[in-house]
Amino acid sequence: MKKHSLLGKNDFSEGKVSKIILIQSAPLILAQLVHLLYNVVDRIYIGHMGADGSMALTGIGLTFPIVTLIMGFAALFGNGGVPLFSIERGAGNREKSARVLGNSFTLIVLSSLFVTVLCYVFRKPVLYAFGASDDSYVYARDYLNVYLAGTAFSMLATGLNGYISAQGFPQFGMMTTVAGALTNIILDPVFIFVLGLGVSGAAAATVISQAVSCALVLHFLTGKRAEIPLTARNMTLRKDIVAGIAKLGASNFVMQGTTCLVQITCNATLQTYGGDLFVGIMTVVNSIREIFMLPVNGLIGGAQPVISFNYGAKNYTRVKQGINFNTLFGAAYTTAAWALVYFLPALWFNIFLEDKQMIETGIEMLRIYFFGFVFMSFQFAGQSTFLALGDAKHAIFFSLLRKLIIVVPLTILLPMWGFGVRGVFLAEPVSNIIGGLASYLTMRFTVYRRLNDTGEKQNEKQT
Repeated sequence: MKKHSLLGKNDFSEGKVSKIILIQSAPLILAQLVHLLYNVVDRIYIGHMGADGSMALTGIGLTFPIVTLIMGFAALFGNGGVPLFSIERGAGNREKSARVLGNSFTLIVLSSLFVTVLCYVFRKPVLYAFGASDDSYVYARDYLNVYLAGTAFSMLATGLNGYISAQGFPQFGMMTTVAGALTNIILDPVFIFVLGLGVSGAAAATVISQAVSCALVLHFLTGKRAEIPLTARNMTLRKDIVAGIAKLGASNFVMQGTTCLVQITCNATLQTYGGDLFVGIMTVVNSIREIFMLPVNGLIGGAQPVISFNYGAKNYTRVKQGINFNTLFGAAYTTAAWALVYFLPALWFNIFLEDKQMIETGIEMLRIYFFGFVFMSFQFAGQSTFLALGDAKHAIFFSLLRKLIIVVPLTILLPMWGFGVRGVFLAEPVSNIIGGLASYLTMRFTVYRRLNDTGEKQNEKQT
C-alpha cells in the first residue's frame, strides 16, 4: 500500500517523530494563541475602559468558572473522542472512526443545550457563590447574558476541531480558529467603544466570532477534503461509542471541572481575605498563565494523534519517541516562560490594566503563582500520555490529585494558617510540584515500562 507524505493527511508512521509532532503542533499553537484572543482581547479592552475598567475586569473574572464548565463539556464529548478516533484510524477501522465522529457531534449538541439552560437559570446565585460583590456582579451578569447565547457555537468549534487535525489537516484547524479570532479582534473595539456596549459588546463580539469558527469546522468535516467525513447516518448514538468517548473524555472533563472548582474556590477565598482587588488580580494572573500555557497545550494537541496513531499501529518505539520529545520540549519551554514572568512581571500586567494599585500589588502574586511552573510540563507529559494511549483511569486520577486533592484544600487552608491572600497564589506552585512529579513518574514506571516490554517481545518474535 502506498504511503502518504509526511505533510499528507493519512500517515503518522513514517519520518522523524519529533518533526511530525512539530508539524502537527505549530498550527495548533498558533490556532490556540489566536483562540485565546477570544477572551484575552476582551479582557485587554475591558481593562482599559477607564475608571470602570478594573471592576469590569473583576466581573469578567467571575465568569471564568462558567466558561470553563462549558469548555469541560466540549472536552468531554469532543476531545474525548479524538484519541479513540485516532486509535481506530491507525488500526484501519474507518467505519468505527466515522461513528466516533458522528456520535461526538450529537453529544456536543445535546450537552450545549443542557448547559445553556442550566447557566441561564442559575447564573445569579452561582455568581455570588463564586465571589461576586454587588459591584462586580453587574458586569458579570451583563457579559453572561450575551455570551451564553453562543454556547453551541463555542462547543462545536472547540470540540470538533481536533478531528480536523487528527486527519492530518492541522493547518485548516488553525485557520478555523484564526478566522474567528480575527473577527473578534475587529468587532471588539467597535462594540465596546464605538457603540458603547461595554462588557455586553465584548460578549457579542465573542459569540459572532465563535459562530464563524463553528461554520468553518462543520464545512470541512462535512466536505470532500475530509478523509473521514461527518455524516448524518453516523450521528445516531450508540451505547458502545458513547461509552468509549465518555471514558476518554472523562479525563478532559475532570481537568476542566476541577479547574472550574479551583477558580470558584480561589475567587471566593480572595473575596473573603482581600476583596475585589485580589479577585481582579487573579483574573489577570490567570490570563497571563493562559498565554504561557499555549505552546504546551499546542504541543500536546499535536502529539496526541501521532502517539495514538502509532499505538494503534503497534509501533511502540515511535510512541516512546513522542513521549520523550513532549517531556524535553515542555520542560525547556516552561523554564523559559518562568524566567520571562519572574524578571518582567510589570510588562505582563500592563497589557491588561491601567490601575497602578492593582499592578503594584499583583506583581508579587504573579511571581508566587508561577514559582514551579516547569513542573506543569511533567504533569501534562504524563497525563497526555495516559490519555493518548486510552488509559483514562490514570489520566482522571492525576487530574483529581493536582487540583481537587491538593489545590482546593491548600487554597482554603493556607490563608487560614497565616499566609493570607498569598496562600491562595501559593497553592498553585505547590500542586504543580507534587502533582507534576507524581503524574510523570507513574507514567514512566507503568505505561513506558509496558511499552518497553511489549517492544522487546515483538523484536524477539521478529528474530
